[in-house]
Amino acid sequence: MSFESLGLAPALLRALADQGYTQPTPIQAGAIPVVLEGHDLLAAAQTGTGKTAAFALPLLQHLSTAGQTMTRRPRALILTPTRELAAQIYDNLRDYGKHLRVSSATIFGGVSMGPQIQALRRGVDIVIATPGRLVDHMQQRTLDLSGVEVLVLDEADRMLDMGFLPSLKRIISALPKQRQTLLFSATFAPEIKSLAMQFMHAPREVSVAPANSVATTVTHEVHPVDASRKRDLLLHVLSKDSRRQTLVFSRTKHGADKLVSYLEHSGLRAAAIHGNKSQNARTRALSDFKSGRVTVLVATDIAARGIDIDQLPIVINYDLPMVAEDYVHRIGRTGRAGADGLALSLVSHDESGLLRDIRKLLAQDLAINEVPGFELSSPLRLDANAPRPKQGQRQARPPQRQGGQRQGGSHRPHAHAQNNGGGEHAMGNRKRRPRGSRPAAKA
Repeated sequence: MSFESLGLAPALLRALADQGYTQPTPIQAGAIPVVLEGHDLLAAAQTGTGKTAAFALPLLQHLSTAGQTMTRRPRALILTPTRELAAQIYDNLRDYGKHLRVSSATIFGGVSMGPQIQALRRGVDIVIATPGRLVDHMQQRTLDLSGVEVLVLDEADRMLDMGFLPSLKRIISALPKQRQTLLFSATFAPEIKSLAMQFMHAPREVSVAPANSVATTVTHEVHPVDASRKRDLLLHVLSKDSRRQTLVFSRTKHGADKLVSYLEHSGLRAAAIHGNKSQNARTRALSDFKSGRVTVLVATDIAARGIDIDQLPIVINYDLPMVAEDYVHRIGRTGRAGADGLALSLVSHDESGLLRDIRKLLAQDLAINEVPGFELSSPLRLDANAPRPKQGQRQARPPQRQGGQRQGGSHRPHAHAQNNGGGEHAMGNRKRRPRGSRPAAKA
């Protein structure tokens, strides 16, 4: 199958060819024809499957062929849980719409609203937004959503998990009833289905992988270690190849900062990305990691959304996630597009229960290999009563406000509009636990 056989316009095919993409991924092959036909869509897609292109390509085609209007109101709205993901989608749209006259802008917190307001006043076709900042614009009447023809909810499960349901309902109520709605989620849990049925019309469903599946090219490995020696073991692992790009997951923001200080003091180039960092610091850290100026990026789960790197060889879980499904999201950043990847977890005794949950979720054993010099005094317990970290150690969810800063972050602060277009880097042959009852988090 080729992109041309999916019915994409010549301008989009040219952009795809420019990027070296020749064949669609399964989610793209399944979703693009459905979207081009104008149907609502429920699409199940994990990180790294090329889902951004699955909605961006047909969206760009619709906006470029449906006839230009004189209005300055946005014609399409894409909602994402974090700034990083919004910025990534913006970049994708720019790349794949470079031969089209379609404009877009990002709307998210942590930066001044001024440039965003100016971009909206000039007029844009597509708005990519996080729910919290979009509601701010609605309250200040700097954004008119009455002209939206297509609504995209990307990572809907994560938005519900972050407590955005009230904001989502408010936003959706401001949109025209007659529109096309596309919902992408890692899973179709009952909460997702219930939400979808409230505002979608006879949606088609496309699912290309079973829930909580992981790439077969990823090798899973566990290094048992005493909690007091975790930092030393991490340094030992990283020092084997200090030039290798490595994404390290920490359970807490404070823990991420402490890790970076330790690694930098040990001579490694490291940076942290989490919700307490300023927008400039987050942008710089992510840019430095993507360019290779920083080789170790320490991130919390939510802040890592939107990190999209073609060839990330290893992901290290310094702390195991409190919920097993987050393990799948974390390691989805390695082993992409057929490449080999390594998911390495440093597990202490008090995380035995979390490890057991992950093994049960994946329905497979994770190789447990002790590192000489870092052996445990007793084996990890993986029975039903295996210990877990205290709930007080759990990663805090994003607060509603902290000094004007909000959860999220971006690859670069796109507050302006420009002609662009879209896709995701996992395209072709190149290379949760939703809860709407939590307090709304801003982004």
